[in-house]
Amino acid sequence: MARNPKTVTALSVCHHCGEPLPQHPVQAEFDGSARAFCCDGCAAAAHWISDAHLGDYYRLRSAPAGRVDADAPSLAVWDREELLASHARNVAGGREITLLTDGMRCAACAWLIDRALTREAGVLDTSANAITGRIRIAWDPAQTSLSKPLARLAALGYRPYLATGEAREAARRRERNRDLLRIGLAGIGAMQAMMFAEALYLDTRGQMPLPTRDFFRWITFMVSTPVVFWAGWPFLLGAWHELRGKRLGMDVLIAGSTLLAWAASTWETVQGGTHVWYDAAVMFIFLLLVARQLEQRARSIASAQVDALARARPAFATRELADGSRESVPIDALAVEDVVRVAVGEPVPADGVLLDADAHFEESLLTGEAAPITKHAGAAVYAGTACREHAARIRITQVGAATRLAELVRLVETAQAHRPALARGAERIAGWFVAGLLLAAIAVYAWWRVHEPARAFEVVLSLLVISCPCALSLAVPAALATAHGALAKIGVLSVRPDGLDRLARVTDVVFDKTGTLSDGKPVLQTIDHCTGMDAQTALRIAAALERDSSHPLASAFARVENIPTATGVRAIAGQGVEGWIDGQHWRIGTAPFAGAGEDDGAVWLANSSGAHVRFAFVEQQRQDAMAALQALRTQGVTLHLASGDAPASVQRFAHAMDLANAHARQTPEAKLALVRSLQQQGRVVAMVGDGLNDAPVLAGADVSLAIGDGAALAQRAADLVLAGSALGTVPATLGIARRTRRIIRQNLAWALGYNLLAIPLAATGNVTPWLAALGMALSSLAVTANALRLTRVVRP
Repeated sequence: MARNPKTVTALSVCHHCGEPLPQHPVQAEFDGSARAFCCDGCAAAAHWISDAHLGDYYRLRSAPAGRVDADAPSLAVWDREELLASHARNVAGGREITLLTDGMRCAACAWLIDRALTREAGVLDTSANAITGRIRIAWDPAQTSLSKPLARLAALGYRPYLATGEAREAARRRERNRDLLRIGLAGIGAMQAMMFAEALYLDTRGQMPLPTRDFFRWITFMVSTPVVFWAGWPFLLGAWHELRGKRLGMDVLIAGSTLLAWAASTWETVQGGTHVWYDAAVMFIFLLLVARQLEQRARSIASAQVDALARARPAFATRELADGSRESVPIDALAVEDVVRVAVGEPVPADGVLLDADAHFEESLLTGEAAPITKHAGAAVYAGTACREHAARIRITQVGAATRLAELVRLVETAQAHRPALARGAERIAGWFVAGLLLAAIAVYAWWRVHEPARAFEVVLSLLVISCPCALSLAVPAALATAHGALAKIGVLSVRPDGLDRLARVTDVVFDKTGTLSDGKPVLQTIDHCTGMDAQTALRIAAALERDSSHPLASAFARVENIPTATGVRAIAGQGVEGWIDGQHWRIGTAPFAGAGEDDGAVWLANSSGAHVRFAFVEQQRQDAMAALQALRTQGVTLHLASGDAPASVQRFAHAMDLANAHARQTPEAKLALVRSLQQQGRVVAMVGDGLNDAPVLAGADVSLAIGDGAALAQRAADLVLAGSALGTVPATLGIARRTRRIIRQNLAWALGYNLLAIPLAATGNVTPWLAALGMALSSLAVTANALRLTRVVRP
């Protein structure tokens, strides 16, 4: 497209994608108006839209389109049979595939995609969903390959890609649709049954002709039977599993009450008896299904993080070859040291190191941080993060199950597989409650059978329905499921079943210093006291000893060149590292460990021949550390600092952070002893750390939080993992834990109070079965709605 020298409008963003314009933008004229574009790709997209008479797109859209990536790899990989075999489906006249795009940001985008694809030869049908970002395409392979319509999508700024987790999402979607269909059938059945029941109830004088009465009853029988046996099938199946497991639970009571009401009503209908209770049975099922749907919504909030993480991993990656050419390969074919190119908007396929100049990556799935993060050359980049603004080249360092994304998925799935003690306790209480209720029902039936036989069955049915322990069984799981979803929103993963409950009771928080309160990037400030060697030699020897160390100090020697080979290297926790270089024994660490005198807080390097040198380091506090500590103080928590550094540096750092309880030269054993001493005073202690040496104390504290960019061993020993490095999530997590405990107490109190009130009312015959069903369902809905209040999260 020719560049138009005509002056453009004063807008400083691209007309197509909305991104900032470069110093020399591409200019073009459409419909008599001058437009500016950030690149030729966006200009070409706008030109095609205009030629196709789809210019209404720009008027209708509420968000800009995605930038057209002129540097994107070939889409020929979409024509591979191995990809189509696993992701495409055979349909009448051709094949169909569902794909994803993150450029579809509003309904106008979906409108444009539908019309653009239908103009492509060989496309049979297409639909785009702006809410889910999914595009369904049916095409005839005899007329076109899949890559051709996809090339049109990419040319408009909608880069297509595959993602994992599709099977999980499809299964959940089918289950949700089936549940909604059950609710719909039960709702219609409940309305019809109540309508016919009302006619029977209004016949207070018994003047309705018997054929009319029986007609209403048989109609209600036909309406209620599919509700009981199809819509209510989840409860029947659950009761069967509970009875097979020799336990009494909520489903046993629900299924028993429903079948009892239906069977007794059917018998009365056949025999021409006095009463039927079809309306109570169908209303019971309808209201319970609605309550369960709300509970499933609460649970889906918690599982959304796992699904999002699973979908974040692309199916293919663009690998750069030695000659500079590129090829598209499955991510399983990637290996360590491969160089991949990640286009704008594309997820990173594996963990690696950024090779080029600064790039921006969105890490919201991993850390909860919504704003893109600027990475410099040499910085770590993680699988599942999205590249923004311009393409990036990355050298792979971890693939497959070794990536940070895979580790987070495992942590979340492990956490969801465990059931907290609170939930198990609530279920045990519900089981005993059901057993006691059945005994009470027998006693109530016997009493009414003696005193008023005609009402005995109806009273017992009301008792069983109104006292069903749904609210009790939902009180804890609904709150915990919602709380885990709230934690996921701020980038915190709960990996122990009881961690949240223990965190809510915390009175003291112990922080590690290096890598937790500080930025974990010590900078070498001075090299002095050189005896027997010069500074450059000392640097090379120190780098050789620290080469394989995970301690943050090792990063200060990472750029040293001409490093000799060290053998027999051994790390002594809290003291330093020793090893052999060219037949000489060397030590680096504290002054006493290196044999250089009294501990002065610096790092000393010395050998057995008396040569030594002193390294002085300085490190900065994390930017949000002070605000996080102040928020914790506001929450009434006592703060402690435990560091392995020298007393002088620890005291300086503690003074800057306003920490009164600071402990220096803490070995892993000393940190654990500190926590044990606090626990012996009746304190509930939380530990926040990141390093290998923090693993023992993380495991020994009442509850522990590990920094997500720290050591894997520390994360495995922790109860909660902060997926990012922002310390503001610590007080936010404590706030969620305390709110969860408060809501659980409210739910349990409500469930208990409801049953204390409802059971006597039902046992004394003051509640009808349909009213009992309504009261029970409203109790369950109240508990679930109260739990859903936890979804309101303020990001730190």
